[in-house]
Amino acid sequence: MQLLRAVLQNDEEITLDRAALELAQIEKPVLDPSTYLNTLDAMAAELASRAGSTPDGRKFVRLLNQHLVDELGFKGNEEDYDDPRNSCLDQVLERRTGIPITLSVVYIEVARRLGWPVQGIGLPGHFVVQYEDSSYSTFIDPFHSGKLLTREDCRELARRVTGVDILQEPEALAPVGTRYILVRMLNNLRSSYFKSKSYSKAASVMDLLIEAFPEQADYYKARGVARLQLRSFGDAKRDLELYLKYSPEAEDRAEVTRQLEAIHRWLGRLN
Repeated sequence: MQLLRAVLQNDEEITLDRAALELAQIEKPVLDPSTYLNTLDAMAAELASRAGSTPDGRKFVRLLNQHLVDELGFKGNEEDYDDPRNSCLDQVLERRTGIPITLSVVYIEVARRLGWPVQGIGLPGHFVVQYEDSSYSTFIDPFHSGKLLTREDCRELARRVTGVDILQEPEALAPVGTRYILVRMLNNLRSSYFKSKSYSKAASVMDLLIEAFPEQADYYKARGVARLQLRSFGDAKRDLELYLKYSPEAEDRAEVTRQLEAIHRWLGRLN
């Protein structure tokens, strides 16, 4: 996962699609990225044949939604939101369903191939994209059939999903970069793997997040929990110790300390 690691270390020169497909190899190690890069190329080529050379942003957004939603059938997976495949770009392209952020990646990457300005917007609890040029601007919600949103719509959407009023957080409507998107995708995948009790894959996700954020206490705790489930007690012990090191005032310090004492006794019996 050389490209994904490079992006997580702030190399923004690597394209989002390639790094996202490497991320998907956690779920499907034999995945061939070139197949899906070609799929995105074909989508962009078809759209280009319709959009023509007229720099009309409103027309482009309409054609983008028409192609991806009406013709190809991309939609949000509301029935099985926590399915790990929803966080994997290859599966989103195959199944044409996913969660807000991966569907947004499709929009971003198709538009990027054609030179149109579409960027990700990381709302609390949801993810959308924004088209913006000198004469036209709109937010687009790929999860809800490409619905066009105003700034107030985005504010209401975030408030409905999380209770957060982004009026107090104006940066919530600012475009985000490749690294932000991939980290958020990894965290979504982490949540899916824990919910499905896929602890080995969850630990692999945590390895990447810890490489990118080596002092993020909660990441060590999450990996420690996964390693406990995998009965890798020595590694779990080190992770939980690092959790307490980086979060000395943690509310669950007493509970984690008791867990460490239990692991220590267990390891002592093994030796």
